[in-house]
Amino acid sequence: MTGKSANMALGDKHVDLPVKSGSIGPDVIDIGSLYKQTGAFTYDPGFTSTASCESKITYIDGDAGILLHRGYPIEQLAEHGDFLETCYLLLYGELPTAAQKKDFDYRVTHHTMVHEQMSRFFTGFRRDAHPMAVMCGCVGALSAFYHDSTDITDPHQRMVASLRMIAKMPTLAAMAYKYHIGQPFVYPQNNLDYASNFLRMCFAVPCEEYVVNPVLSRAMDRIFILHADHEQNASTSTVRLAGSSGANPFACIAAGIACLWGPAHGGANEAALNMLTEIGSVDCIPEYIARAKDKSDPFRLMGFGHRVYKNYDPRAKIMQKTTHEVLGELGHKDDPLLQVAMELERIALTDEYFIEKKLYPNIDFYSGITLKAMGFPTTMFTVLFALARTVGWIAQWAEMIEDPEQRIGRPRQLYTGEPQRDYVPVSKR
Repeated sequence: MTGKSANMALGDKHVDLPVKSGSIGPDVIDIGSLYKQTGAFTYDPGFTSTASCESKITYIDGDAGILLHRGYPIEQLAEHGDFLETCYLLLYGELPTAAQKKDFDYRVTHHTMVHEQMSRFFTGFRRDAHPMAVMCGCVGALSAFYHDSTDITDPHQRMVASLRMIAKMPTLAAMAYKYHIGQPFVYPQNNLDYASNFLRMCFAVPCEEYVVNPVLSRAMDRIFILHADHEQNASTSTVRLAGSSGANPFACIAAGIACLWGPAHGGANEAALNMLTEIGSVDCIPEYIARAKDKSDPFRLMGFGHRVYKNYDPRAKIMQKTTHEVLGELGHKDDPLLQVAMELERIALTDEYFIEKKLYPNIDFYSGITLKAMGFPTTMFTVLFALARTVGWIAQWAEMIEDPEQRIGRPRQLYTGEPQRDYVPVSKR
């Protein structure tokens, strides 16, 4: 509490609502007693002005273009650390010591295999099933295999479930990809780091040796870091809402995957890549820029602007550098898609229309190009997002479970349907 209060008048009723302050960020008005005092609810579609919980994990300042995990800027974590270090930070609240990191890396690495019977789940899907459909089903099915980590009241079981999901998600994602393209599954290899192991499971085949390219491995690891958590977004809120009922952690993460599948959330990088493909060449950009500025034209530039960031997305700066590294390594510096992307970026940062509307390039703008260059089809983009975001989901879920103020989610509504009326027999209708 701040000692401050917000005064509200509703008809002849006057109420004082307490104001809470976080360590940084805007104050929040506690409306928990509003209905009791006034008989009224608040109305906030999309909950864009409502703090749904108290959290110590991630902070975003969209106006300043800041993203912090446990206080650490995303730029520093992506530049100097690795994904499993970020996982440890999100789960435990502090960066690990060398000994703690070695132990954590070992525990994750030695949990990467999935039960052999899981492979039968994949054969139940059509061969052309979308990999996200496969992920929804298979992640939810983990609860049927790991009964020893579904008791949410046991802190040890919660941590075991957390480690299992961080470890097994790359294996399941790679299996979904292999099933999607008709190749045999590749088992994890414990002598490889997290990102390298994932790339090998995706792109190795039994008939020849596969050597992981360190540039691509580092790029993959950085992509995972940049997507690890993003505060109370749609999928994270879904995980928290599912968890508030006491659902097991595997079911909660499956719910998050289902939400992430939506094109307005996890599918944005695929949409950005499709847009670049549609534009085709630098020569066509003026036409599409004119269409983007025309309110009567349905065309929209994808990968620009962000619902939260009203400044340059801090993740996009790192992703831009990573994109250049990957395309340079693979000899794609003359890739027409990259040339279109760079020209669009230049225009967005200099054109008054984009500056006034704060339409800066976001992370999806660059990540789609990078993943395509690495060999992933667009159908896998959201799966990779889910893989990376799993640690954020599970950290947020665990924080919610341990919150003494946690209660089952129950949003209210503004009812606009018919008022009460009497039943009329069918013969008189």
